[in-house]
Amino acid sequence: MTQKLVYDGLQRCPYLEGRVARMPLYRQLRRLSLDETDLRFENAERRVGACLYRTECPTCTACEGIRIPVAGFKPSKSQRRVANKWSGHARIEVGPVTFNDVKLELFNRHKRERGLVADDDGEMTPIGYVSWLVQSCVFTIEMRYFYDEELVGVGIVDLGRVSASSVYFYFDPEKSWLSPGVYSALREVELCQRSGRRYLYLGLFVEDCRHLSYKSQYRPHERLVGETWRPSESVERR
Repeated sequence: MTQKLVYDGLQRCPYLEGRVARMPLYRQLRRLSLDETDLRFENAERRVGACLYRTECPTCTACEGIRIPVAGFKPSKSQRRVANKWSGHARIEVGPVTFNDVKLELFNRHKRERGLVADDDGEMTPIGYVSWLVQSCVFTIEMRYFYDEELVGVGIVDLGRVSASSVYFYFDPEKSWLSPGVYSALREVELCQRSGRRYLYLGLFVEDCRHLSYKSQYRPHERLVGETWRPSESVERR
């Protein structure tokens, strides 16, 4: 046995009001190999600490996995403008995922000031941060973004042999004018291109959820419809 079911209940959907979600959570009993990780990404599985989950909702199929085939990716005009804002100012450090008080404070400011704190959420604690982002069942890296030598954002990225999965990105809300989220996605695409990886997985796409629908702006992309990855053009013609 390589995994153990630790949660499989119905819950309020975090993406669409009035919907019921089911997200079975499986603890991985060992670290996955790079090839095993690629297969989990291809199945649209997401990581929380040492666990993986995939949506299996009883009455809804709004969630679709979304990925960028990085060889064909072409940044839009607005995405190029974001990259230009950072030109000459940016520095990116890539390394193992670590914890410190500076990151925790930045994480909580991002959640609080960007309106991402749910009614039943409290501030992220050191234990919560480590158990969610630092502990992992796959090969995970951290990308730290500096603007004029000031830490303004941190991205957590899981890696397989031929793909990568963007886990979470948080940033200084006072630097929203830099569109750090867009810039981090562009740099993650670049990371995949430079390391010979084929896909960057962006997690879930939900058309009617503004926190997730923006992902369709990265083109071309593919979405998992049923059990088949389909190009964005064919999906949008449905």
